[in-house]
Amino acid sequence: MIAVWVAVVAVIVLLFLVLPAAVKVVAQYERGVVLRLGRFVGIKEPGLRIIVPFIDRMWKVDTRIVTMDVPAQEVITRDNVTIKVDAVVYLRVINADDAVLKVADYIKATSLISQTTLRSILGQHELDEILGQRDKLNARLQEIVDEQTDPWGVKVSAVEIKDVQLPEPMQRAMAAQAEAERDRRAKIVHAEGEAQAAEKLAQAAGVLSSQPAALQLRYLGVLKEIATERTNMVIFPLPIDILTAFMGKGQSPK
Repeated sequence: MIAVWVAVVAVIVLLFLVLPAAVKVVAQYERGVVLRLGRFVGIKEPGLRIIVPFIDRMWKVDTRIVTMDVPAQEVITRDNVTIKVDAVVYLRVINADDAVLKVADYIKATSLISQTTLRSILGQHELDEILGQRDKLNARLQEIVDEQTDPWGVKVSAVEIKDVQLPEPMQRAMAAQAEAERDRRAKIVHAEGEAQAAEKLAQAAGVLSSQPAALQLRYLGVLKEIATERTNMVIFPLPIDILTAFMGKGQSPK
């Protein structure tokens, strides 16, 4: 009887030791990479899975999209401006076996690849291109990083430049340049307005010169506008042309 109880206890203890090593649960977003005595034997799909205890080893690989920050990198642009640029990388594992068998730490490896690629690509462009052509640079960075991580079973879906930090003297120089550009545009607009006004005045002068009476009416209209200010005394010459209309009124016809 004692031997039976000892056997039962031994079986229970063995089950407690064996079951955790044999029964594995793979989540829906995971894939289980199984190695048997050091050799790859297959991938376990999501669900309750059984492996050979103490012989098989299983690594769970997350297949969801991972967001990875690229630390700020000092970059010397093609026009010799030192800037700091940071970025963000979106990646996911598409081949779990390659992510386990071909690289020790695919996230760290992708981060280092992204840093070196960021410095290399941005160093080939001028500052104005980096500030004004981010979409083009993002697409180029994504293409290069994805090509280098493809053998590891990692898909890089996007690389986005987050921030470009400029030196303070460069910020002041760019602010002065922008202010000068605004002044230039304001002067152009003012000159265009003067040209249009001169053109209209020339047309008005042509009309008034063809009709002397219209010129006199305009003259009187200006005087009326000035006369609205009762605190001012207006002294104006009386053109002889105004009196020509009344000359000859008192003479009898011959």
